Amino acid sequence: MSEANSGASLKRTLGPFSVLLFGLAFLAPLIVFGTYGVISQASGNTTALSYAIASIGVIVTALSYGRLVKVFPAAGSAYTYTRKMLSPNLGFMVGWAALLDYFFIPMLIWLLGASYLSMAFVDVPQWVWILGFIVFSTVLNVLGIQVANRFNILLMVIQLAIIAVFISLCWHYIVAANGPGGLLSAKPFFNQDVPFATTMAGAAIAAYSFLGFDALSTLSEETRDPSRTIPRAILLVALIGGVLYVGSSYFMYLAHPAMAFANVDGAAFEIARMIGGDLFFAVVLAGIIIAHFAAGLSFQASVGRLLYALGRDNQLPRKLFGVLHPRYRTPVFNILLSGAFGTVGFALTIATATSLVNFGAFVAFTAVNLCALRLTFDAGVKDGAGLLRGVILPIIGAITTGWMLVSLDKDALIMGGIWLGAGVVYLACRTSFFRSPVPDALA
Repeated sequence: MSEANSGASLKRTLGPFSVLLFGLAFLAPLIVFGTYGVISQASGNTTALSYAIASIGVIVTALSYGRLVKVFPAAGSAYTYTRKMLSPNLGFMVGWAALLDYFFIPMLIWLLGASYLSMAFVDVPQWVWILGFIVFSTVLNVLGIQVANRFNILLMVIQLAIIAVFISLCWHYIVAANGPGGLLSAKPFFNQDVPFATTMAGAAIAAYSFLGFDALSTLSEETRDPSRTIPRAILLVALIGGVLYVGSSYFMYLAHPAMAFANVDGAAFEIARMIGGDLFFAVVLAGIIIAHFAAGLSFQASVGRLLYALGRDNQLPRKLFGVLHPRYRTPVFNILLSGAFGTVGFALTIATATSLVNFGAFVAFTAVNLCALRLTFDAGVKDGAGLLRGVILPIIGAITTGWMLVSLDKDALIMGGIWLGAGVVYLACRTSFFRSPVPDALA
């Protein structure tokens, strides 16, 4: 690797359409099919309502991100906002928590993609697929955001086409079985025998499908006119994701209302085979693998930018994390580190990785909503937000995302708490047990 140049800067090459596609790639819309069975089981078969609740929390949080990114168009996302609006110590801790999300999501996505490939090629060890995902994604991200962007366009078109065909086949199957009236039902949203707490537990898992919409803010320094483009893209991605996820789960329930599946992890594949035969089953499987590659590519780019922001601000060792490659103008060390971390997937289960991802994301989402609330009362910054957008919506967002945080399973809360404890120890060492200021960017 060539010597990095700390004087280089990220290159602004992304326009509105590219940013929107990156956001959708972060979401990997086909993931709704991969997680449908798990959420159905956790929510007591009220999957559509769980997705609707998660959508509300995410869309309100997207509005908070949109306000903050206009004021702070930097690559650090929730870390930067909390550091600026609340306190440097809290900013570091939110950034530390977000690392769970950003670090584990590429690994989790590569792990999931490898597991689906193993279904198709049973004789190939899973670690071979994981390694293949890591190497290919890392090379593309090192070469730069423009190279990764070209792949995203193609991969997103394929994903959206498969979703459209899936919903169309569900529609046709439902009408054939129950007539046109079968398309309208409240059952995917309401079951009087299912406690609301059970639906919330499903929403805490369903929110995983949205993770990534916030990562768009880490691309602020590579986007043209970021204060205008990024807020719009974040909100559009959250809205599009909500419509796709609620709609897909609604029609999947109507096509297959029973919660019994031969394999919960492969529930959507059973529905795909039921409505479209073996050929469509293969198409959905291929599409989900493509979706996971696209999402892994985008998330690895994002974790590289978050680490770069932490290094540039001297929160992490600047000589390693806060520099860019002189030719590619990408944080090469951070991208390579993310790729190397992906090999942890050889030893982790999907359930463990998902829990850690959700913990870090919900901490960041809650902090961002609190930052947006604080922004409303900041005399030095006037963003024109009134009572609804400046006070009520951030409070709703903080309550919803905080509720989903405490709705995670016990193991996730314990492991997340241990991670936060490690962050407190690291911060204490960097600040002489909080007697010195948090390390800041050097002049």
